[in-house]
Order: sequence, then structure tokens, then C-alpha cells
Amino acid sequence: MFDTLSDRLAATFKSLRGKGRLSETDIDATAREIRIALLEADVALPAVRQFVAAVKQRALGAEVSQALNPAQQVVKIVNEELIAILGGETRRIRYAKRPPTVIMLAGLQGSGKTTLAGKLGHWLKAQGHTPLLVAADLQRPNAVTQLQVVGERAGVPVFAPEPGNAAGEALTGGHSGNPVKVAKDSIQYARDKFHDVVVVDTAGRLGIDQELMKQAADIRDAVSPDEILFVVDAMIGQDAVNTAQAFLDGVGFDGVVLTKLDGDARGGAALSVAQMTGRQVMFASNGEKLDDFDVFHPDRMASRILGMGDVLSLIEQAEKAFDAQQTEAMAQKLLSGNDFTLEDFLTQMEQLRKLGSMQKILGMMPGMAEMRKQLAAVDEREIDRVSAIIKSMTPQERQDPKILNGSRRARIARGSGATVSAVNNLVERFFETQKAMRSMSRGGMPGIPGMPGFGAGSGRRMSAKAKANAQAARKKNKSRSGNPVKRQADEQARAERAAAGPATAAGPASVPNPGADFELPDEFKKMLG
Repeated sequence: MFDTLSDRLAATFKSLRGKGRLSETDIDATAREIRIALLEADVALPAVRQFVAAVKQRALGAEVSQALNPAQQVVKIVNEELIAILGGETRRIRYAKRPPTVIMLAGLQGSGKTTLAGKLGHWLKAQGHTPLLVAADLQRPNAVTQLQVVGERAGVPVFAPEPGNAAGEALTGGHSGNPVKVAKDSIQYARDKFHDVVVVDTAGRLGIDQELMKQAADIRDAVSPDEILFVVDAMIGQDAVNTAQAFLDGVGFDGVVLTKLDGDARGGAALSVAQMTGRQVMFASNGEKLDDFDVFHPDRMASRILGMGDVLSLIEQAEKAFDAQQTEAMAQKLLSGNDFTLEDFLTQMEQLRKLGSMQKILGMMPGMAEMRKQLAAVDEREIDRVSAIIKSMTPQERQDPKILNGSRRARIARGSGATVSAVNNLVERFFETQKAMRSMSRGGMPGIPGMPGFGAGSGRRMSAKAKANAQAARKKNKSRSGNPVKRQADEQARAERAAAGPATAAGPASVPNPGADFELPDEFKKMLG
């Protein structure tokens, strides 16, 4: 969503690099480019004016003029102002001192409230809570059924005493149930069943009208929610600000939830809503799966927009997806020098698969914004193909791939639906990985054995036997002359003494040494030992 904005800002900052000092003209040109980039991203005009004015004021001050690297200082200023426009610090849910905590969802129809209710319930359950979803949208056809399906997938119970409108009733103008009564009854039900969080899914409309506002206000008055979250579609651009302002005036809300952040719209809503309404973005939904939902961090989002990655979110996802005991066992196996097998390789890939889309994961790494075309070409099914090849092997073949001859590889290719060349490529890549793992376990980096400071073996003391062998090798090398002519004569003399027998083997050389009179300078003698 922020790709276009990121590209424009990157091009703007690139023109500043290499300049030891920024003139007022340079700063004006930079401010103009930032203004154009934000307007093209569909950010609300008042928010753009305020943002650019703040950046320009700070850039013209001593903060930039006295900096060692003015261009980097401008990037720092833009980053800090982006964090401010996105809401500043991360906003968390305020839980009630006396359960249950009531969270009410409001917004236009089609913004994704029902799906978001399931995602929020799933997230709350992962945080150790016992949430309850309430189907208070009795007007949209099959909204109750949809929430029940989403709740079942999330493993969260749903309170739905009224069936709501079915498709046929909607066509005939039928209407059933009182959403205000449903919402009010859900609070007592949650207390009886010991649910500590209640998420109320309310009805939306295709536009702002008085009926929508009155129903939302009645539900608010009936349940006294601790948090009212306004759900907004991030793809509607500047109109999100108008909708949010209308809800703020008519019903009021405490925080904003952005949905469909994985779309290809320009992302102006995310940069406008918090600034224009004074209510922070609390959550963001960036996919269709239940796990594609998390707390909105303004600093991390600003870092992504500026192409600096989001390492903290990547680490958090890895901690959720990877099994701690399995990861520790694998680390101990690698450090001990045991062979890294195809079975281990398969386990690692399956854990990597749990992280989600490889494009998203790689996009969180710093510097990957410039490789967007390469990331778009990443084949998400490659891990599945590799897994199929490994699973088509016998346990013995996974433990010892060296036994894979031509007939075995052909059988594996047929079993996995791959080509023999694909099997060969996998085996060759695996042997390279195995070699690198062995090198690291011995205390070196791949291709740099024994490199100090890396691996498990760095800093180990030499054994007595290894030390003796090293001293003998040094003594042997020291006995040889650094002069090529003299060395050749010495070797010839030793050979003749050996041929003459033991009596003369230790005696002086009988053959004249043509290089005996030659002496190297003292500096060369020191260098050659």
C-alpha cells in the first residue's frame, strides 16, 4: 500500500546524498517533493500542510545545518514527523477494572467489521483472555451466520440469540430482532459464562445516515463500552477522514482500526485519520487470514514507509511461529558439530512456512524496499515443492543423502511430481548448507575456517598434541633456508649423505655449495625467519 510513497520519498532523499551542506533552496525543493508524494498517496490536504510545515521548520534550523550528515538528519526528521502523524506512541486497549471489558465495533458496511471481530477475538484469545463475540448486526443478510462461521474458525464463542436477516427476508424487506436488546443481554451472558472481554459487532450502512447513528448511539448507551473502535477501510483514501469525523461527531469513538492494508491503494487513510480526528490507530488488518492482524505501531510503520524495514515485528512473528524447544535442540545440534540432515532441513522449512508470506517476511528486512521487483518474483510455492521432494525420500535417504544414486533420484522425482534436475539441485544445495554448518560448528564462518569471533569453536585453546605438531612444523620450516639457491644445495647435500650411508649422513657436505658465500641482508633474514 505504501510502495508508491516509499519510492517517491527514497528518490527525494537520494538527491540529498553527498551534499555536505543543505541550502534553503535544497530544503524547499525537498519539502515540495514530500508534499507531492503525500498528495499522490491520497493523504488529506490539511494533514499534508501540517506535516510539510513541521519538516521544513526543523530542517531550516540548527538541527540540520550543524549536522555532520545533513541528508541523514533530514531522513531522521521525516521519520519522527511520520511517527507523529501516525499517532505517536502505540495505543493499547484499556481493560475494565471489573470484567467484562466491552469493545464495540462501528463503521460503514463493507469496511470489514464482522471479519475483524473474529480476528480481534482470535488475538484476544492468544493474549490469554476469554472473549465473547456478539452478533448485533441484524440487518445485513446473513451477518449473524458469517460471524458464527468466523467465530468457529477463531475458536471463540458467539452470542447470537437472534437469527437476523436471511437472504430471502432481506429481499422482501423483512427484519427480525432488536440489536440493542441483544447487545444488552450479552453483558449478563458474559458474566454468567465468565468471559472477560465482549466484542460487539454492530450494523453498518452504505453511507452516513441518521438511522445508523441513532442505532449505534443506542447500543453505546445500553452497554457502556470501555472502547469504541471505528473500523475503516484503508482503501477509500481521503473519504475515510470525512466518515471518521461524522462518526466522531455522531457516536464518538476511542480508537481506529485499519482494514485491507494489504491492498494496492495509496494508503492515505492511515496517514490522515489519526491526525485529523485526534484518535489513534490501534490495530491494523493486512490480510484475509485470522493471523493477519496485530497492534498498530506508528514507529514501525514509519520505518517501513521509509524503507528501513521492521525488524521488531519480524522477531515477534518468529517467536510466535517457532517452537522454542525445537529451536534450542536444533541450535545445540549445530553447535555440537553433528550432521545437519534433510530431516532437519525439512523441519526448518516447515517452521519458516508458519511465518506466512515470504514476500511479507523479506519485506520487513532493512534495505529490501529497493529490491521490490525481486521480492515480487519470489515463488511462494517453492517451499512446498522442496518439502514434497524431501517427503518422497525414505528415512534412510533423508539421514544420508550420499546414497542417492540415479535410480533413487528418479524415483523421488516421480513421487514428488518434480524433475530429476530439481532433485539434483536440492541435493547439491543441501550439501553446500551441510558443509557450511560443519564449518560454523568448528569455529569458523563458511569458507573461512577457524575465523576468530564466530561459531562455537572460537576462543578454544589448542590441545597438547596439536600444539606439539604445530611446533614441529615450525621447527622444520625454520631449518630450511630462505635463499632458494642455498636451499637447493642443502637438499642435494642431504640426499648425497643419505645415499653414502649413515657414516657420512651426519657429516659435512662433500659437494661444494655454490651459494655458500651468499648472505641475505639482515632485514630479509628477519622476514624469512
